[in-house]
Amino acid sequence: MNLSTPIEELRGVGPVYRGKLKRLGIKQIKDLLYHFPHRYEDFSNIVPIAQAKTGENCCLRGKVLDISSNRTWRKRMSITEAVLGDETGAIKIVWFNQPYLVNAFKKGDGLCVAGKILSDKHGFHLSSPVYEKMNEQELTHTGRLVPIYEETSGLSSRWLRGVIKYLLTTVAPQLEEPIPEQLLKEHRLMPIKKAIWQIHFPDSLALAEKARERFSFEELLAMSIWILMERNKLDQKKAFAMPLNVPLMQRFTGNLPFKLTDGQKKASWQILKDLERPSPMSRLLEGDVGSGKTVVATMAALNAFKAGYQTVFMAPTEILAKQHFKTVSKLLEGFKMDIGLLTGKEDKFTSRNLKNDFIEISREKLMEKAVNNKIHVLIGTHTLIQDKVKFGNLGLVILDEQHRFGVEQRAKLTRQTTIPHLLSMTATPIPRTLALTLYGDLDLSLISELPVGRKKIITKIVTPAERQKTYAFIRKEIKKGRQAFVICPRIEKPDLKISDIRADIGNQNMTEVKAVKEEYEKLSKKVFPDLHVGMLHGKLAMKEKERIMRDFRYKKIDILVSTSVVEVGVDIPNATVMMIEGADRFGLAQLHQFRGRVGRSNWQSYCFLSTDSPASPAGRPSRKTHQRLKALMTCENGFDLAEKDLEIRGPGDFSGLRQWGMPDLAMASLNNLPLIEKTRTAAKKILEEDPSLKKYPALREKLKSFHQKIHLE
Repeated sequence: MNLSTPIEELRGVGPVYRGKLKRLGIKQIKDLLYHFPHRYEDFSNIVPIAQAKTGENCCLRGKVLDISSNRTWRKRMSITEAVLGDETGAIKIVWFNQPYLVNAFKKGDGLCVAGKILSDKHGFHLSSPVYEKMNEQELTHTGRLVPIYEETSGLSSRWLRGVIKYLLTTVAPQLEEPIPEQLLKEHRLMPIKKAIWQIHFPDSLALAEKARERFSFEELLAMSIWILMERNKLDQKKAFAMPLNVPLMQRFTGNLPFKLTDGQKKASWQILKDLERPSPMSRLLEGDVGSGKTVVATMAALNAFKAGYQTVFMAPTEILAKQHFKTVSKLLEGFKMDIGLLTGKEDKFTSRNLKNDFIEISREKLMEKAVNNKIHVLIGTHTLIQDKVKFGNLGLVILDEQHRFGVEQRAKLTRQTTIPHLLSMTATPIPRTLALTLYGDLDLSLISELPVGRKKIITKIVTPAERQKTYAFIRKEIKKGRQAFVICPRIEKPDLKISDIRADIGNQNMTEVKAVKEEYEKLSKKVFPDLHVGMLHGKLAMKEKERIMRDFRYKKIDILVSTSVVEVGVDIPNATVMMIEGADRFGLAQLHQFRGRVGRSNWQSYCFLSTDSPASPAGRPSRKTHQRLKALMTCENGFDLAEKDLEIRGPGDFSGLRQWGMPDLAMASLNNLPLIEKTRTAAKKILEEDPSLKKYPALREKLKSFHQKIHLE
């Protein structure tokens, strides 16, 4: 048996346990060794029985003086009772529904137990304690710091402890050190064979922390090296060099109805200079909601067109793709460019020669134009990277909110060996630690300010007592000629079963979450019967969605009640009020995106946050909910908010990082900037000295497993 042995070959792991282990991502023996505890129970303080006190957790050691089991017919459960004694006294132990323990222990057996001392109708006793027979071997489940692991149904920490301890003795000695020796010394890191023991069965909490620090360094080092190697691999590829056409850019900016901000100017300069290089650009454009990223991206597409190359503009949703299509088409009026739209849900696709109005053409005709270089900018969803979509001379790929887009995926977009330049955009600002690790292979451009004249959006938490006052304020804004959004977490309330109601008790009363259909009925018939209220959600047909958004854009709708489909890709400058029902159901980044749907003009705008979370007696949200919502009130821009979000929620729940398949320790360290900077510096030094890692075979093997885990290809 070795580290790569499939988990099903491990003694005691049958088909049932194999399936459970694979649910935890454990497929090989090494995966199990690297399944680290997330906390420890401290059962290290073994006290004499006479010193045990009611209400305290303690660990006791002694001999079984008596044991028996009986069944209570009234409650239909078995009760196993034992008496444990040492030289200071004796204590009763009670287990419920574990009758097999009568056969597991006999009088005279040494036993170590850990649990809470109770005093009730059973007398002074230990109730259902953790137990372990004492023999010559070291204690595993009691009498020490006991590891608690991530579990799954039918797979307990007790079972994992037994298997992992066996592997630590038999297979762990085969572990090779992936961290170079000089780094171990320089950063005073624990060697792997000591660390693997101390992280699972530590002699002290201090040693457990040292082991955790060592493995965090190992994971982040592998990640940093992988990211830098990806960048080095990209730099060796060829791309089309696109000369910067200064007069064309001056003409474009001169036609705009506004002046570019300093951030837009700097970002566009960085991007356009990158396009001049014969190696592929790989740049991430960060900008807050409404900061004008699309204008900067359009400048890059225009420059590519003048150099003779095509651009692909990919968006995550059909709504956003269509929004980009309209925006880019308007920005490029007068530049004699053909712009196409390609999505996955419709049989007809829209292309536009800017001399004419929008026209619909077939998919086959649109793809024929793309391959013959007669479409200069093609905008769409992931449909764009299907094998059937080919281009005549693709030079630039622009992605919205899709940063992890590799060389292989770029190659799918072209039949040539030349790799197109890549510009990725995000309106969800990334904390510095995440930028250094996850996106270290991308150059960063930042638009930190909003266009001139935009006012700060006033954000307030609305309590139930303030709801009517808020409705009155919305009515006042609409009388001024403005419009409002009301966002709800659900489309409609589900039909409830008893099991649902029981589940809701421990799930913050999900049955009370505001639903769009219900809220629409209330607002349109009871609260604002004299106003035009519209409803929008994801289950509506695309044409119906477009009709509703068109009516809202042209002021035929005063209040739009919607789900999160308006999170991105909706531009209604006349809207000044955003009311978010169940605000605690959304992440801070998503709330910030919602808020960004207003404040897109010179009028003062407002965002009201209503919460469904259990409130205090004063009617205020719970402390944690209030902390998150207050962050939205105090942070003026998305960059500050992103840092706060990372601080409050932790990396494990930030920006969908779980989808990376990233090792837990690496994820837990993503807010540790000093550690990240150390590993990044170390990674650069290693690759400078040995780009192919020939001197470090164990580290090279670590990179392979890391590459498999993050599922990027």
